Amino acid sequence: MSAPTPYVLFPGTARDALTFYGAVFGCSVQLHTYAEFQRTDGPGEAIAHGYLGEGPVNIYGADATAAEASVRVEGMMLALLGTADPARLRSWFTQLSVGGRVVDPLQTRPWGDSDGQVIDRYGVHWLIGFEGGGDV
Repeated sequence: MSAPTPYVLFPGTARDALTFYGAVFGCSVQLHTYAEFQRTDGPGEAIAHGYLGEGPVNIYGADATAAEASVRVEGMMLALLGTADPARLRSWFTQLSVGGRVVDPLQTRPWGDSDGQVIDRYGVHWLIGFEGGGDV
């Protein structure tokens, strides 16, 4: 059984967002335009379907049409808890914070593990953490 994969509808920023996530997570990025899919419900250069591949994080995305709502995250986070070594998770937190907003700084918690939250520049809310505190 495969895990759920987020499919994010962006407000015309899918190309930038998926390229950014590809760079952060070290994934390849596949992008397909409306024109490639022969769609006429948006600009030809808009992204009809894109995704990250060959890396530790899976995300699908596209540019929302005028009839669709774009991403607005409330009451949900994408959790990257223990999905990589602490140094890599710290790096992801830092990179996702650029141009975004740190909701809760990456820190060691009273129970000894470390985590933090950030809403990135594209409005996606992330929870990043790892076992043990160490040097946050």
